[in-house]
Amino acid sequence: MSNKARIVAALGESPLLLPSLLNEALAANDRAKYRLTLLQTAKSHADSPDAAFSDLHAERLACGVADASYDDVVAESVRCGPDNYAMPHARALCSALHDDLLAMIAPFEAAQKPEADLFTQRLQGVSGAPWCGEDDTVTGTDIAALTSGNPVGGDSLHLLIMEMHKTLNSLQAEIATESVDGALTYGLRSDDRALVAAFMKGLNRTHALKFEHPGLGTTATRIDRKLIIQNDIGTTDAHVLVIHIEGNRVTMTYSDNHLLRLLFFQGMFADRGVDWTDVRSLTDQAFEGGVYHLCVGTYQARNKGDLKDYLSHLGSRLVFMIDWNRARKRLQRLVPKKDALALLSWSAENDIGHMAFLKAGGERMIFDALQFVAGGTLTYGVTLAELLGKDAAIAYLRFIFRTCARGFRDKRPLAMIHDQARVELSGYFRNAQQNLLDLASNHAALAVEIATRIRDGLLTSSGSETLPSFEQLGRRAKEWEHKADELVIRAREFAKQSEQADAIRQLLEAADDITDELEEAVFHLTLLKPEALEEEIRLPLVALARLLVEGTQEYLKAIENARGIHRSGSPDDRHDFLESIHRIIVIEQESDTVERAVRKALLVGTMLDYRQTLVIAESAKKLESAADALMHTGMILRDQILGRIMES
Repeated sequence: MSNKARIVAALGESPLLLPSLLNEALAANDRAKYRLTLLQTAKSHADSPDAAFSDLHAERLACGVADASYDDVVAESVRCGPDNYAMPHARALCSALHDDLLAMIAPFEAAQKPEADLFTQRLQGVSGAPWCGEDDTVTGTDIAALTSGNPVGGDSLHLLIMEMHKTLNSLQAEIATESVDGALTYGLRSDDRALVAAFMKGLNRTHALKFEHPGLGTTATRIDRKLIIQNDIGTTDAHVLVIHIEGNRVTMTYSDNHLLRLLFFQGMFADRGVDWTDVRSLTDQAFEGGVYHLCVGTYQARNKGDLKDYLSHLGSRLVFMIDWNRARKRLQRLVPKKDALALLSWSAENDIGHMAFLKAGGERMIFDALQFVAGGTLTYGVTLAELLGKDAAIAYLRFIFRTCARGFRDKRPLAMIHDQARVELSGYFRNAQQNLLDLASNHAALAVEIATRIRDGLLTSSGSETLPSFEQLGRRAKEWEHKADELVIRAREFAKQSEQADAIRQLLEAADDITDELEEAVFHLTLLKPEALEEEIRLPLVALARLLVEGTQEYLKAIENARGIHRSGSPDDRHDFLESIHRIIVIEQESDTVERAVRKALLVGTMLDYRQTLVIAESAKKLESAADALMHTGMILRDQILGRIMES
C-alpha cells in the first residue's frame, strides 16, 4: 500500500481508495507474474548454465520494476546443493512478491468484500514458511510450490495470483467508475454529482497553475448518508484532503507532513467561518520525519448555493499547496520568512501561484538577474530584501510571480521570462543605488544645517543674547549629529550588500567627521560669556562659518549631481560636480587663512580671560578641522564618481 493509501486509511476513509487501489492491484499483478517468471528462469539457468537464457530485461520494464539489478539475477544464479540455489537479491525478490500479493488484496478490503478474508487466508497458507533464505538462497521445491499452476498439487502463489486477477477484473466492472468533470467517482446519487461538479469547478479553474506537476487527483463516492471527496493534492507523503458532505455541513480532514503548510492551508479559509479543531501530530515512520500533522475543519453552509460556492472555493485552493514548502524555502533565500509567507498568501489570493516561479528557476533566476544587473559586484549571501529594501523586494517578487505565470501560460520561451526579470530588476536596482545616495545627501544636509546655524548665531549674537542663543544651538546640533551617526550605521549595514553600498559607507564615515567637528565647534561656542565675543573676534569667526556653510552646500550639490553621472550622462552634471569639488578644495585653503586671522585677533585685541580665549581658539580650530574633513570627503566622492565613469 502506498503512503497516500496509508494516510487515507489512517483517516478511516478506505472506501475512497478503491479506484486507485484497483489500479495498484493490477500493476502489482503484472509485477508478481514477472517475479515468479524470474525465479523460474533463474533456476533453469542454474540447472543448465551452458544453455541460452533471457535476463527478462524487457519484461521488467514492461511491468514497471525500476531496479535494474534484477537483470543480473538469472546470469548470476548458481546451484549450490541438490535442491538449493543461490540467487542475487533472492530475499528482496520474495519480500517484494509478498507485498505485491498484499496490494492485490487491498481493493477487496476497501470494498469490504468477503473475498478479502479468503484471499488473505490463502496467502497465509502458501507463505507459512519463508520462501527464500536469509542468505539469498531458495530451494527448488519452494520455487515449484510458488510457481505451480496445477491445482491438483495443492494451492500455490501462482494459482492465487490468477484467481485474484480474475476477481479484480470483476470488481472493476462492478463499481462502474465514471468521471464527473475529471473526478473519478462511483456509487453517487444524482444530487451528489452537482456537488462534486462544484468542487471540480474550483479545482479546474486553478488546475493549470500546477504546470504539468503531478497531483490533484480526485475521487468521490457515497457511503451511507455522506458524500465523500478525496484529493491527493501533490506527491508528498501524507498530503491528503478528505471531505465529508452531509446535508449542508462540510467537514474536511487535512493531513500534511509540514506543519507550516497546514497552517497556511487553514489561513486560506480565514474569511469563510471554518471551525478548526486543534492540530494533531501523529507518528508513522513511513513518512518523512516519522510524523505527520492532521486537522479537521467544519463549515456549515447556509443553503445549497452557499454549499456549492464553498466547495468551489475549496477546490480552487488546492493547487497552491503543491510544492508549497519548496517555494517557501526558496523565497526565504531572498526575503525574510515572514515576507516569504506573505508573498505565498498573496499569490494564492490572486490566483497566481508559485509553481511557475519554481519552474522558471526560483531564487537562482533572481540571483542570476542580480549579478547581471549589478555587473557581478554583489557580495555572496546578500538577500534581495537587503539590497533593494523590504518593500521594493516584495514588489519585485510579485512582478516575478505574475510574469512567470503569464509566461508559462502563454508558452513564452524561458529565456524571455529571464530577460523580463533582468529588465524589471534594473529599475529597482537603480532605485536602490539612488537610495544609497539619499543617505549621503541626508547626511550632507545635516552638515549644512549645523554650519548655517553656527553662522546665523555668530551674525546675530550680541551682548546678553550670545549665551542663550548658542546653548539652544548646542542642543540642536547634538540631535543633528546623532541623526548623522544613525545614517552612518545604516550605511554600514548596507555595506554588506555590494561594492556600491560599501563605497557609500566609506563616504559617510569620512563625512561624519564634518558633523562631529561642527558639533564640537558649537559646544565650545556655548561656553562663551556674552561679553567675550568682541567685534574684532566675531567677524573672522563669521567669515570662517560662512566658508563652512558654502563648503557644505557645495558638497551637497556634488552629491546631487553625482546621481546623474555616468559615461553617457549629461556633461553639465559632470561639470557642475567637478566645480563643486574644486570649490570645496579652495574653501579648505581659505579656512586656514581665516582661522589664523581669528588667532591674530585674539592676540592683538582686548585682553580676555585665558579661558574665553581658549574657547574661541578651539571653536575656530574645530571649524577649520570641519573644512579639512569636508575636503577629504569631497576627494573621496570625486574618486568614486570618476571611477564609476571609467568602469561604465
